Amino acid sequence: MLAAALLLASCAGGNGEFDVAFMDEDEASLFTGGIRLSEGAQHIVGATRSGLVAMDATGEVVPALADRWNVTDGGSIFVFRLRDGTWPNGEDLTAESVRDALRRAIRNLRGTSLGLDLAPIDDVRAMAGRVVEIRLASPVPELLQLLAQPELGLTNGEGETGPMVLVREEGGAVLSMRPPPERGLPEEENWQDKVRAVHVHAVPAAQALERFGSGEFEVVLGGQLASLPLADTGPLSRGTVRLDPAIGLFGLQVMRARGVLATPLGREALAMAINRPALAAAFNIAGWVPTTRLVAPDLPDDPGVVGERWQGMGMDERRARAAQVFAASAENAENARISVAMGDTPGHRLLFAELRRQLAEVGVVLVRVEPGADADLALVDRVARYASARWFLNQFNCQLDRGLCSPEADRAAGRALDERDAAQRARLLGEAEATLTAANIYIPFGSPLRWALVRGNVQGFAPNQWAHHPLPQMAVIPK
Repeated sequence: MLAAALLLASCAGGNGEFDVAFMDEDEASLFTGGIRLSEGAQHIVGATRSGLVAMDATGEVVPALADRWNVTDGGSIFVFRLRDGTWPNGEDLTAESVRDALRRAIRNLRGTSLGLDLAPIDDVRAMAGRVVEIRLASPVPELLQLLAQPELGLTNGEGETGPMVLVREEGGAVLSMRPPPERGLPEEENWQDKVRAVHVHAVPAAQALERFGSGEFEVVLGGQLASLPLADTGPLSRGTVRLDPAIGLFGLQVMRARGVLATPLGREALAMAINRPALAAAFNIAGWVPTTRLVAPDLPDDPGVVGERWQGMGMDERRARAAQVFAASAENAENARISVAMGDTPGHRLLFAELRRQLAEVGVVLVRVEPGADADLALVDRVARYASARWFLNQFNCQLDRGLCSPEADRAAGRALDERDAAQRARLLGEAEATLTAANIYIPFGSPLRWALVRGNVQGFAPNQWAHHPLPQMAVIPK
């Protein structure tokens, strides 16, 4: 029934409004600010608050408060020329005011993984002629991608600076485009005829799919593993279900060292026993690439120090070896019992059932507990902010207190921050990955699953590796 509804919806017409739904059980999380934003809130903040740069529909960096930039000193200095304009309170958009706003945004992110990503920033300076200069301790090729993150949207404390204005309404909100001069563009006659308001809603996944099928929503965002079984990813839904080629983390983080997880050897045995392609098979998707690496393979700064694990070993051999390790370390039944913090959604139930079945074959009893509860393992399902080993390594930094960590790996990653030579920097990052891999504090499955429902006639949407789909581009009426 749902597949047929999706097929009909892909051809259905709209009602004159453009409605976007986010799959979210908690409407409040969609409109909450701060430094730890839900994926839906990242879209809202990205539409209503501008940073120096932004992302377009394909995930590429485009101008925002800065209309152009250049990079000097071997990638250690980024120079931004600000667009003409004012802050929402009417004050001029000066280099000094933008410098102060950026410094505040960076300071507010301390203690977060994004704050660690920004650690190479040595200074932010206001220069003559509406120019802001960012100086780095060492080159960061991904700095523009970092500055485009919604959490680095800038404000002087009054009003918002983004291309869209948000007005809350019952059941969601309306986002409307600002006049061109307020977006740093020239005056344009009849500009209102070229854009439309975007109505945004936060609704549970099953309801979002049903209302998309009935023609109420043009786009449904926020699809994850949790909700994927609700959508038909087979031929009938082709053109409506859009999978993002996302990179990031999808696996299990070890939260405490006890029982069979007390040693790196025991943790490696658990990782070795998991058949990753079989996990994907339960979800009927194609193109998902499993990995045994903590860092996504084939990134631009990958030195090739760490490869896929257990090459040349068949699944039966891997499980036989894992069973031996567990038998030697599991002195009692409690030691062989492992708890995992994971949601109770259709997707999570499928994943848990497959994991429990696989681990039972090597003598491990897997039990599920609610997210946030004390557990031996916790499911990690997170999209990367930029394509570098640094993002992956920073997710396990000891400062974040997210579970087991490795001070040695942190030190290697820290030395990379001070290294100006690209080859040496990549070598140190590879060393940090190798150290974390040996510690076996994370059990990777593959890339995170992100998907959306999109009508065939919608423009301004494109799958991308950040799973971020800017709402202002959907507001532009197709010609």
